[in-house]
Amino acid sequence: MLLVIDIGNTNTVLGVYDGKVLVDHWRIRTEREKTTDEWGILFRDLFRFDHIDMKDFDGMIISSVVPPVLDMLQEMAGKYFHVKPLIVGADIETGMVISYDHPAEVGADRIVNAVAAYDRYRRSCIVVDFGTATTFDYVSSRGEYMGG
Repeated sequence: MLLVIDIGNTNTVLGVYDGKVLVDHWRIRTEREKTTDEWGILFRDLFRFDHIDMKDFDGMIISSVVPPVLDMLQEMAGKYFHVKPLIVGADIETGMVISYDHPAEVGADRIVNAVAAYDRYRRSCIVVDFGTATTFDYVSSRGEYMGG
């Protein structure tokens, strides 16, 4: 199974996939003060309700706009899941060209949203994310991230 995590300023969203099937998902408050162990215990307790065993995961993907929480979750991934997570950022190969003057300044959340929208609709689109800050991003008909 695959655990995907989106760490935002206000909320952290978790999704568990078995192949392409979303098994379950949760939205929890992003807390910068949590330790590696507190994150591990929280995840274990959430999974327990769906009879999901942490040993069943063979991968993890994390996108984050909160570096301190990203650090804790990377440690937690190794300690509790025994996996090295894939960290999404402007430097990762997603198959989407980032046609933006400063690609490293594009948040991981915005890249993931753009890739998902283009993958689903295969046409130009405007992606709106109503997170802590509302963002608008444009993806061209060729699947290029143009900015927002």
